[in-house]
Amino acid sequence: MTPTPSGELFIGLMSGTSLDGIDAVLVEFSNQTPNLIAAETFTIAPSLRHELLALCQPGNNEIERLGRVDRQLGLAFARATQQLLQTAGVNAAQVMAIGSHGQTIRHRPHPDATGAPAFTLQIGDANTIAQHTRITTIADFRRRDIAAGGQGAPLVPAFHRAAFAGHGGSWRSRVILNIGGMANITALPQNGITSGFDTGPGNVLLDGWIQRHRNLDFDRDGQWAGSGIVQADLLSAFLSDPFFATPPPKSTGREHFNAAWLQQHLASQPAQAPVDVQATLAELTARSIVDAIANLPVTANEVFVCGGGAYNRDLMLRLERLLHPRTLGHTGQLGIAPEWVEAAAFAWLARETLAGRPGNEPGVTGASEPCILGAIYRG
Repeated sequence: MTPTPSGELFIGLMSGTSLDGIDAVLVEFSNQTPNLIAAETFTIAPSLRHELLALCQPGNNEIERLGRVDRQLGLAFARATQQLLQTAGVNAAQVMAIGSHGQTIRHRPHPDATGAPAFTLQIGDANTIAQHTRITTIADFRRRDIAAGGQGAPLVPAFHRAAFAGHGGSWRSRVILNIGGMANITALPQNGITSGFDTGPGNVLLDGWIQRHRNLDFDRDGQWAGSGIVQADLLSAFLSDPFFATPPPKSTGREHFNAAWLQQHLASQPAQAPVDVQATLAELTARSIVDAIANLPVTANEVFVCGGGAYNRDLMLRLERLLHPRTLGHTGQLGIAPEWVEAAAFAWLARETLAGRPGNEPGVTGASEPCILGAIYRG
């Protein structure tokens, strides 16, 4: 039986770059400490997932398709919330608010060549979520940071600091590494300012390649990648992408690292066995992450992983080898299992918004000032 919560209850909803499901968490906050009451991943219907992936790239009739998918995803988020509350035995009236990240369908963090301004767009209609759940819903977290001159990403470093910086009493400087579709790091120095940025692809290229060649959604435990041989010349070509050498603040997404990006690099190299390409993509993820950590202005002795990549055994072994002598762990050791950290972050961001507190880190996103994030849709 679920114990009766004594603190404030918030729900976090997250659908990431990999589009592998809707993560929903019910979080109790006593002061700033998050305590997960319930957590569940809900499948996105294949037809809806197909429509969402199509919207991530330019195409025909986009406004019509976006309007319909926005509503469909809002309904899926609402159903996920209702099922989570039923499992937890908690009434909707007990929940202060829902923090919904939505699904990113376009992220352009820089002005284009014509001078058109940067923008980012997440969908999953918050009006629909609030109407069907009767819970105040906070969404559209990223665009206020963009309006303040930031990149709107990553937004989780402020939560990483609140949840993990002082966990367990005394600690050495540490890094929180999130490996989802993309990968990002948060540096939590013992004495200093929190910093963080996207390091490049996480699982997105690995997932796309195994879907193309083996008709699997993902490389379980990295078994296929682990059976291949890293191709040094191909890896060097991947790492020559200017994104990796760009100083932070920086963020990225499917708009940059996608099947076309991969195909362009493969076309410039001798033909490779698909399994060796998978191994090289895994090494790309690991190398780009470790290079980014090595170039931080502070030395981080501990690295804790969250996101789906924490369960990719091959990827974790690559990271462990490249990070030595730093220690590698996962955020479960700090109180939140890796798969729930991002959803919990948006529950926390909803709490900050309701309290009128800024949720961004200007030193991370490049925004001109701290901002209260998101729009509030009353339940």
